[in-house]
Amino acid sequence: MNIVGDIKESFKQGTTLHKLIYLNLGLFLAVQFVKIILLLSNAPELFDTFLRYLAIPSNPEVLLRKPWTAVTYMFLHEGFMHILFNLLWLYWFGIVFIQELGFKKLLSTYLVGGFTGGLLFVIFYNLFTVFSQVKENAIALGASASVMAVVVAVATYRPERKMHMMFIGPVKIGYIALAMFVVTSLVEFSDNTGGKIAHIGGAITGFLFAYYYRQGKDITRGFDRMMDGIATWFKPRSQKLKVTHKRPANDLDYNKQKREEQKEVDEILDKISKGGYESLTSREKELLFKMSDKK
Repeated sequence: MNIVGDIKESFKQGTTLHKLIYLNLGLFLAVQFVKIILLLSNAPELFDTFLRYLAIPSNPEVLLRKPWTAVTYMFLHEGFMHILFNLLWLYWFGIVFIQELGFKKLLSTYLVGGFTGGLLFVIFYNLFTVFSQVKENAIALGASASVMAVVVAVATYRPERKMHMMFIGPVKIGYIALAMFVVTSLVEFSDNTGGKIAHIGGAITGFLFAYYYRQGKDITRGFDRMMDGIATWFKPRSQKLKVTHKRPANDLDYNKQKREEQKEVDEILDKISKGGYESLTSREKELLFKMSDKK
């Protein structure tokens, strides 16, 4: 039985949601492994140094020396209950998000929400004097800001959709998201203040993305292009050669393709005029955005 091979294959074949969950779980297990090793080595005090290597610091000077923490912090968990609830919410709302908005937007919302949450954490800790005594050493870690962005995004985009809650029954997703935001981000704000500030940043990202997406505007499009560009760095060279040597279509084929694309766009626009932008499927929205980019 090849457990490592099975995990690699599962990760490779998994959806964006599965990969996000795997990354969080993988880093959590790595953190626990390091913690055990340091404890057995009689050097538990080094664990804090290890965490600070991956968690985002509130001190801008330290952040400039550790820019990778703006990414790693949103996958980093120390406590079991912390990662458990984050991944449960990510899984529940991630499934709905994919159904409504697609896989690609899930990754964008997760990452941009995490970036915004981390940025707001750093800004607040350096802007308000109440944090003057702790801002030099404060850190933030966890997927909460990213998960909050996903939750608020899907709740803003489709607030009337219902989810079945244990012991309660069907509840509108907008109410669930609102309750989650209030309880985790506003109640007892003095406790884990840095984390709650990051939650708010993630919520703002999710709301703005869904609000403008319903109007046909994708504020994460530039981020998607950047991620696509990064992804090409890791593609095998042979794939690039195949694309390079592909025989171009002649004028007849080209004109036929353009007519078919225009016909599909016309059908989408007709669908918008009858049922509004929200009536479009994720594929139709993606096609509309791609065609608008070409013009």
